[in-house]
Amino acid sequence: MFLSRIVLRDLDSIDSPTSMASSKKMVTRDVWERKLRDVKIRKEDMNRLVMNFLVTEGYVDAADKFRVESGTQPDIDLATITDRMEVKRAVQSGNVQEAIEKINDLNPTILDTNPQLYFHLQQQKLIELIRAGKINEALEFAQEELAPRGEENQAFLEEIEKTVALLVFEDVKNCPYGELLDVSQRLKTASEVNAAILTSQSHEKDPKLPSLLKMLIWTQNQLDEKAAYPRINNFSTAALEDPSI
Repeated sequence: MFLSRIVLRDLDSIDSPTSMASSKKMVTRDVWERKLRDVKIRKEDMNRLVMNFLVTEGYVDAADKFRVESGTQPDIDLATITDRMEVKRAVQSGNVQEAIEKINDLNPTILDTNPQLYFHLQQQKLIELIRAGKINEALEFAQEELAPRGEENQAFLEEIEKTVALLVFEDVKNCPYGELLDVSQRLKTASEVNAAILTSQSHEKDPKLPSLLKMLIWTQNQLDEKAAYPRINNFSTAALEDPSI
């Protein structure tokens, strides 16, 4: 990312026969790697990025080992990660009531101040009742717990209607909202819970590394319009690939 910005800034200073002969300027591997070596990134900054990722994603054991090996201190108590992951796992396994109780044990203001999160947890609870075939209990829960919230919020009402529609179809595969029963819906709700807990702890809700990766992709796309250069196409290896001429 830093390198791409430097080259974007310095393209006008690169003068070569190849660049003069085409609409795009050519940045050779030698020039690119030389500029790469000129970019100084402190190891401490890289370590903080790694720790941020481990903490945010909940890898408590890895974060603790990395703390010992690198001397990088996390910005929150690692013990709170275990509590947060227990809540996340409860949602992912469909134990919504257990998750709600654990959230309240952690910080009762989280659900009090986040009505959308609380609604989504209640919606997930309804989904789990439907998944378990507890139709009468699901209808009663929807009427008593969710319907009043739908009367106050149009967006909530639409979500309730989609969820209750699951009861109409004997085969949910034919229901247009059948994806609510997919594991991905549990993961979506769990991710929202995780973000809310992190926010309550004054921690970023998203790790910084993925954001930096998105910035790198954006920068390369911008650079593609101006130059041919050694590009990173495989982000798992970060290998540079020579530009096509």
